[in-house]
Amino acid sequence: MSESAGRVEPHGPRLQSPAGVRRAFLLLLGGTATILALIGLFVPLLPTTPLLLLAAACFMRSSDRMYGWLTGNRWFGPIIRSYREQHAIPRETKIAVLILLWSVIGVSSLLAGSWWVRGLLLAVAYLVTLHVARLRSVETLATPAASTEDEALL
Repeated sequence: MSESAGRVEPHGPRLQSPAGVRRAFLLLLGGTATILALIGLFVPLLPTTPLLLLAAACFMRSSDRMYGWLTGNRWFGPIIRSYREQHAIPRETKIAVLILLWSVIGVSSLLAGSWWVRGLLLAVAYLVTLHVARLRSVETLATPAASTEDEALL
């Protein structure tokens, strides 16, 4: 028997709540995506933008501090803000995402045993391609300092 805050729990301490497990999972997933995005800055075929968007979505739901750090980061912040505010990503990112997407889906569909799994994979790839194609392309991302200076000139 263990005591917790003055009451006796007959079966030891309670397991962590489902919300706590979910938060820990999202923090781990967001951290992993952030590390992979950092590597993606230097490895051409590792798509930085989708990984950053995944990290931002995870941190938005699990940690205000990590979300604030990520969106305020001088390298990652402009990418996330560009997507969130303008629904735009760099053209190079679009190309890398689509090449990686179709490469992975192509290999996966070749390895898939049944025709319906292949069809499902191709349908998902097609829908993701439509989403990426509909996003506006930007040549370069504005840094927070540059956009503040531009506003001051107006």
